[in-house]
Amino acid sequence: MSWREHDGHAHGASAAGADADTRWLAAAGVLILAFMAGEVVAGLLAHSLALLSDAAHMLTDAASIGLALATAKIAARPPRGGYTYGLRRAEILSAQANGITLVLLAVWLAYEAIRRLLAPQPVNGAVMLTVALVGVCVNLAATWLIARASGHGRRRGLNLEGAFAHVLTDLYAFAATAVAAIVVLATGFNRADPIATLVVVVLMLRAGGGLIRASGRIFLEAAPAGLDPAAIGAAMAARPHVAEVHDLHIWEITSGMPAASAHVLVAPRQDCHAVRADLETLFAREYGITHLTLQVDHAPDTGPGVNGDAGARAGEEHAGPGAPVHPAGEEHPAGEEHCEDAHGPRYLPQDATGDFVGKSRTTGESGE
Repeated sequence: MSWREHDGHAHGASAAGADADTRWLAAAGVLILAFMAGEVVAGLLAHSLALLSDAAHMLTDAASIGLALATAKIAARPPRGGYTYGLRRAEILSAQANGITLVLLAVWLAYEAIRRLLAPQPVNGAVMLTVALVGVCVNLAATWLIARASGHGRRRGLNLEGAFAHVLTDLYAFAATAVAAIVVLATGFNRADPIATLVVVVLMLRAGGGLIRASGRIFLEAAPAGLDPAAIGAAMAARPHVAEVHDLHIWEITSGMPAASAHVLVAPRQDCHAVRADLETLFAREYGITHLTLQVDHAPDTGPGVNGDAGARAGEEHAGPGAPVHPAGEEHPAGEEHCEDAHGPRYLPQDATGDFVGKSRTTGESGE
């Protein structure tokens, strides 16, 4: 069995979803670089800030695609040494870099556009319009190539999403530049050029901010968007023979690779293995989480017939071979929590919303 998959779920390079097809990415990068060189010349000849800003943006497009190509190669390496998840999270670094460059470029373009609004300069509307229309076609082609790189019907990772956001924003920029060029040709209103740039600045800030926010959530190990840990904890506690769930953590190792862990207490004399299997099925079916680690123990049994050897034998008969049995009064005396230092809410079958449990290791006092 390879390092990539076991027990029906993957831990290797394919776990985060399909990797980008680097051939399509490389083709998009070459197309953008070729057009960018011509656009710089056209922008200087037309004295158009919109065209020069588009060219600067296309340079960041090419850089983002190059970064995506390099990161895809790094992230595909199998886990080894101290990197037990491999280098999958390198793509999140790439996404954050793309988001930051979009925001920084937007700030610079906003400054230049405001200067042009205060002191407008004559622009060549015909050159602007010609280059903008060609740019729309080039960016449509580049957008299609990057979409092909992610594969049909597959979710784009944040790494590829960053490159896609760059090119898509550039497509909007050329559309705005074309509109500005038409206004300049029809009315002679040269301020249409910096106004179009400000429209693009808003789009760049939106795309860049979204990438920074999404990558930041992964770095902070927040739950994936769309997954509510409280609802998941309540659903776990509602499963048959589950007595309590706590220490529930849900995060993303990298985009498209969610993971979860929890401590589950099973009702006395029930089969821990069957409960664990049921919860694994729940996570995979309902939440798409197959990278799951569950610590499963029996809850303390205060009922008759469980103390002493006879109780232990009865627990073994009900729990199945190898299942742990915790007679009451030994490991978990009445009135004490199962964990010395539980984190976050505790979910019980009768309480769908969860109680907060926080017991200090040093004082032993409950944080409720």
